[in-house]
Amino acid sequence: MIGIPDASLDKGWQEDFPFPRNSQLEQFFRRFGGPDDARASRAWLGVQIQPVTAEIADSLGMKGHDGALVVEPQEGSPAAKAGILSGDVITAVNGTAVMDASDLAKMIGGMDPGASAKLTVWRKGEEKNFSLTLGEMAKSRDTRTGDSNSRPAGTDISSLGLTLDSTAKVAGSGEVVVTNVDPDGVAFEHGVKTGDVILDIAGNKVAAPADVNKAISDARKNGKRTILMRVKSDTVTKFVALPITRA
Repeated sequence: MIGIPDASLDKGWQEDFPFPRNSQLEQFFRRFGGPDDARASRAWLGVQIQPVTAEIADSLGMKGHDGALVVEPQEGSPAAKAGILSGDVITAVNGTAVMDASDLAKMIGGMDPGASAKLTVWRKGEEKNFSLTLGEMAKSRDTRTGDSNSRPAGTDISSLGLTLDSTAKVAGSGEVVVTNVDPDGVAFEHGVKTGDVILDIAGNKVAAPADVNKAISDARKNGKRTILMRVKSDTVTKFVALPITRA
């Protein structure tokens, strides 16, 4: 996934970089193009990434907020084979610090397919190193589709301003779906919307609204000010850090 398919960014942007169109990062690539645009092939790491905000860094116990947050490694990709996981923050490549998501894209895009790379990542309060061989960026990759169907009312998570329900009772999938968002709540402020699917919270998979409540309670007991959720929103999967200090 890492690598820029073409300078126009008309295809594949939302899959590889889950940011709003016309964001500063997109404008950067529209103005300057991807790394080594003239090359016939580009290196491929195979991760969906997003920036590390101050709130996300706080929830992960990081001192700063440099690096690129791995939302999801693609199955069978060099990153997945090396052991990179969702929630890892890539902080360096071959010893060179990664400042943000675009910096990682430029680093990988500037390397050749088949090259060796050593990644430094932040995981659960400590740094780990992974060695891998970069793949080759395909000319096109399938985008993912989301489920935007309306959902029935469910469990109220008032601390976040959310109403949640589980799809297990109707489909057996055990997904936790946002059925309502309070416009005055913290979740609304951070872009969570009706129809979003909560995949995990605080690094743990959730199958029912009770799992979300428990994660929030545990985080508060441990003195956490924010909690990190991985959310599937339409065709994009992203991390959202929500304050949990409000009653």
